[in-house]
Amino acid sequence: MSLRLDREDLALLIELLRDARRSFRRLSSALGLTTASVIRRVRRLMQQGIIGGFCAIVDWERLGFDVTAIIEITVSRGKLLEMEGEIAKMPEVCAVYDVTGLTDAFVIAKFRNRAELSGFVKRLLSMPFVERTNTHVVLTCVKEDFRPLERLRAMLGEREREQARRSA
Repeated sequence: MSLRLDREDLALLIELLRDARRSFRRLSSALGLTTASVIRRVRRLMQQGIIGGFCAIVDWERLGFDVTAIIEITVSRGKLLEMEGEIAKMPEVCAVYDVTGLTDAFVIAKFRNRAELSGFVKRLLSMPFVERTNTHVVLTCVKEDFRPLERLRAMLGEREREQARRSA
């Protein structure tokens, strides 16, 4: 279910995605809202599950994780959800996607080297009901940013145009 956000909520999300470390006072100043209003909005967005938490953006390569892999997984006998749950618990795993197409799931994971990747794939293949894997090693990361700032800015523009039409 999609929740409809007003202009202020969208603007607040954009500001939080740009820098979530700012105080409520600084956010309120940037948005032209009262501090109390910003606090209320953040709490409401958290209660609605729109904001799930606040985190740092980490440069994994600087931490020594030089290998990113995208692994396709095919599962047998209707055990997809159980397998995805088990795979999601593995510490190397950044994301698990249940997908349509010839494979059942995509896993994105990070490793220090090819040996770690090899061991991970072998663990996957030894799991019951994992039929097949197909591993893609990322050569160059062109963009890795799950903060959809431009999409939110477009939504904000839509809300502003709607408001302008209503007031005209």
